[in-house]
Amino acid sequence: MRLLLTSAGIKNASIHEALLDLLGKPIAESSALCIPTAMYGHPMAGPGWKAWQFIAGRSTEPMCELGWKSLGVLELTALPSIDDERWVPLVREIDVLLVAGGDALYLCHWMRQ
Repeated sequence: MRLLLTSAGIKNASIHEALLDLLGKPIAESSALCIPTAMYGHPMAGPGWKAWQFIAGRSTEPMCELGWKSLGVLELTALPSIDDERWVPLVREIDVLLVAGGDALYLCHWMRQ
């Protein structure tokens, strides 16, 4: 597993280059899933318009709007109610998981679920 951790998305050339190095191919040839779950536990974000901005590529921390070949949403709070065979293969095939900031403990809880 390779990780690129940023505190404000992909905002400058060096972070963009680091992402490309990890991918080993252009963003336009890469698939991504955005995970807004951490936002729901944070009092300044919540499940409202901030999550929508992230998913729609309209946040101030650019990640979803980088020109991905495909972009989907992975909502961790829904996964315990869905059979593994419906979502695990997708996660295994995806190139990048884009995780929005928020409450790290809330995110950790749902990742463990």
